[in-house]
Amino acid sequence: MSHISPIQQRLHITFGKYGSLMYIGSLDMTKVWERVLRRADLPIFYSQGFSNRPRIQVAAQLPLGVTSECELLDVSLREPLADLADVPERIMAVSPEGLRVHGVIAVPIDMPAPQTLIRSAEYRIVLDDISHDDLTSRIAGLLSRERIIIESERNGRRTVTDLRPMIRALYIGEDNTLYAHLDTGERGNLRPHDVLEHLGLSEQVVSVHRYKLHLENYEKLIKF
Repeated sequence: MSHISPIQQRLHITFGKYGSLMYIGSLDMTKVWERVLRRADLPIFYSQGFSNRPRIQVAAQLPLGVTSECELLDVSLREPLADLADVPERIMAVSPEGLRVHGVIAVPIDMPAPQTLIRSAEYRIVLDDISHDDLTSRIAGLLSRERIIIESERNGRRTVTDLRPMIRALYIGEDNTLYAHLDTGERGNLRPHDVLEHLGLSEQVVSVHRYKLHLENYEKLIKF
């Protein structure tokens, strides 16, 4: 006997975080989205059990203090929406300042959770008080290293991590802007601030912006 899912539709909402929202953590951001979707009168699906929770999840944790234009929210609905054309406008009408919706699409109900598909992210970093030659030298020095080791301890357990394989690209763009393509997701998660610390540039940061997420086979999986 086939199983009929109580979820009638899944949506992926691409959104941006700007302004003061960049200081909202991932857990609190999920709560913000729950309120926004309720106010937009979307039929959110809630899990059954002792503690009913909305089936919504932000796909990739965004470091605090970082803005973005490419965040992805996975939303399950208990009733299908026939037309998604007005959904971005409905959401934006009840969203806090700094939350911008860039697109809404329906995806297969049984597709994998997007957080399991994310492999990397690209960041644009604006720096102050550093010359092009100095930045070039720092980047070359970091990328020439075979290993970039950090140590951490949690619950009495010491962990050693090599960051070098998680740096996919690091280069200078126009106006002395630093671009970083870093591993992100369940297989490895490198924060841009860790790279900046090893470059010795933590004090020169003006802004960090995430502009692209890379998901494995995403285009194929979202097709019905």
